[in-house]
This record gives sequence, structure tokens and C-alpha cells, in this order.
Amino acid sequence: MSGASGFVLGIDMGTSGARAVAMTAAGEVVASGSAKLAAFSDNHRDPVGWWKAVRAALAETLAEIEVAHARAICIDGTSGTMLPVAADGAPLATPLMYNDPVPDSAIIERIAAHAPEESAAHGATSGLGKLLTFQPLPGVFRVIHQADWLAGHFTGLYDVSDENNALKTGYDPVARKWPDWLARTGARADLLPDVLPAGSPIATVSPAAAEAFGLPSEVLVVAGTTDGCASFLATGADRPGDAVSALGTTLTVKMLSDKPLFAPQYGLYSHRIGDMWLAGGASNTGGAVLAAHFETGRIAALSESIDPATDTGLDFYPLLKPGERFPVADPAFLPRMEPRPAEDAEFLKAIFEGIAGVERLAYERLVSLGSPALRSIRTVGGGAKNATWTAIRKRKLAVPFLPVLSEEAAAGAARLALSGAREAGLL
Repeated sequence: MSGASGFVLGIDMGTSGARAVAMTAAGEVVASGSAKLAAFSDNHRDPVGWWKAVRAALAETLAEIEVAHARAICIDGTSGTMLPVAADGAPLATPLMYNDPVPDSAIIERIAAHAPEESAAHGATSGLGKLLTFQPLPGVFRVIHQADWLAGHFTGLYDVSDENNALKTGYDPVARKWPDWLARTGARADLLPDVLPAGSPIATVSPAAAEAFGLPSEVLVVAGTTDGCASFLATGADRPGDAVSALGTTLTVKMLSDKPLFAPQYGLYSHRIGDMWLAGGASNTGGAVLAAHFETGRIAALSESIDPATDTGLDFYPLLKPGERFPVADPAFLPRMEPRPAEDAEFLKAIFEGIAGVERLAYERLVSLGSPALRSIRTVGGGAKNATWTAIRKRKLAVPFLPVLSEEAAAGAARLALSGAREAGLL
């Protein structure tokens, strides 16, 4: 690796641990490291444990490469995880995690009364609600997001966030500012971090961080993102109309758009990434329905006998129980899984077709809401490994299926670091 080109570092702080990667200017991952949170703390809400895991993952990565060639760092964290800090970054209370509900329901009601319908600040796990929960504590300097706090360990600054993490705290990504309505909820503006576009330069590493990791003093720390956005960027999707389908327990679809999409009835809002917008939705269909009817080994065996080029003629909408979020927003929406074919392979095929049909409808819904036409799909999650299902999806969706560069969120953070390094003329 030449010093002229250098490399960047991406760090992902997930729910169970940290992962770091080193990526060249050409987008190649040349080193990686990981650390389980459980190795440092038995409490996933322990910020000291987060930092120890990040430090271990990064040290493992740096041990494989020439540290002098490092150019930039970017960190992603779990969306909606927040903590109050003193000016030196010291946590002043146990953080509230991404899936922790705000303890006081009156706070959520107050937000509902003032937040615009399309704001991502609504809901029981609201980031804004967490700000309101923490702000009465004595000595609070800022209430910040997990990624902000970890980035602060590299810069010494604990008052900077990014447009993606700030979204659930009420940030307006269209106007690119904290909106005036926040004051009506009682939120203190002086406790809100400054917000930068994801991937834009924050500052060079602090002397303490440079010494701790052996990094050059000119290494740039760039504004981070959420784990979900980082996972999308890791795949290589980078143009409007590029989409990623996650075939896990449920089906999640995300697409890059040239305009923001907001449809609260579907739980749909948009993250701003550069000059593009990342929009998506989550259906209740997916792998959980398959698992309810077949064991994993049985699915693999039956898939071998299915001809994906033909159609069963059945119109399944596979759900475990009534209720759908996206592409249909109806809590009483009924599953369609009848008539059940006599042969297990034909039944499995009909479920595959049904989930692929929901996926197609999901992308059609995004287009109807203003997204560009679907131009490509990359697939992540366990379902991506089933060749028969993939062939059925290709037939139903009729767009190119492209290879996934990486499923690691740390690689997505590294891509933002590349953007920041190029902006600063370091690559």
C-alpha cells in the first residue's frame, strides 16, 4: 500500500460489540478487527464498555497495516441510543438505548402535540424524548448520540453530531437545521449538538488519540451515521434507484432517492446522505413465516426440487398473523396463504413467490411516493443464500441483481470516511 493513496478507517458500534475495517482509496477492505462488548462489560448500556470494545477492535485492525498511511476515521452507532455528557465527555447517566422506551409517557405525548407528522421524533423510543428525559440532570453539557460520543474520544469534541443520528432527535434534514418547533416541546436548544452532513470533516484527531493509537496527527475524523445507513452504504449501492433488500426475519427494503420521501402512515422517513436520500420500509413478511412452516434444512432440501422459472399461480401474502406495516399500512391486514398445495415443495414455492411479490409491491410503493424507478437490487440477510428464492425474486422484480460488496456496517462507515478524506484533499 502506497503512502500516497493511504487508507481510511470505519468503525461500527453494534448491539453486541464493535468492528473496525481499514479500506483503501479503491474501496478494498485490507484489514479488520472486532471485539465483543461482553468481554469488557456485562451491561450493554455501559459507555466505558463501548469504548473499550471500539479501542480493541481498532487496535486489532491497525496491527495489520502501516498506521502512518491512515487518512480518516468514521464511526457509526445504533440509531436512537443517547446519553447526557459533561463538557469533557463524561457520561452523567446510564444511556437510553435505541430500543429503550422513554420512561415518562407524558414526554411522548408532548412531542406528539408539537412535532410535524412526518418527523422521525415520534414514538416511544424517540431520540427527542431521550433528550427531554436527560436535560434536567445537573451539569449537562450536551445530550448526544452513541456515535457522537465515540467520535468525541478521537477529537475531544462532544458537541457534534451527524444528520442521520440527529433525525430521531427532531432534526430537519430538508431545511438542514434544528427546527423551531423543538422549543415548544420544552427541549433546550443549548443541549443539542451541532449537526454536520454524514461524512463531512469534523476535526483532526486529538493529540491524546493520536498517541493512544499511533495515528498521524493529520488523521481526519468525519461525521458518522447510524448503523442502518452504514449497512446500506457497505453494500456498494451509491446511485438513485439502487436498492437493498434485507431478507431476514422480516423483509426490509431501502432505496437511494434523489428526493426525500416521508410517509408516516408507513413508518417511512428519509436519511440525507450527501446529495441523496435513503428511504425504506419494513414489512412483517419474511423469514419468520418460512421458519413457522419449515426447518432450515427442509427449506434447503425442498428448494432443490423447485423450478423457479414457472409460477404456481397462487397469490400469497405470507404473514404470521394479521397486521402489516409496509407496503400496506393496515393493523388488521390478513395473511393470504390459501389454498395450501398438497406438496410441501409447491407450498414453499408459493411462499417464496408471495414474499417476492411483497418485495415488488414495496418498491412500487416507494416509486408511487416519489422515488426514482428501481434500477438495481443488492440482497443481504439469510435469504440471500437461497439460489431458488433468488431466481424467483429475479423473475418477479425484473431488475439487475448486483453483488454485495460487504454486509459489515464498518465498511459503510469507511465509505463515508473516504468521502470526507477526498473532500479534505487527503486522498
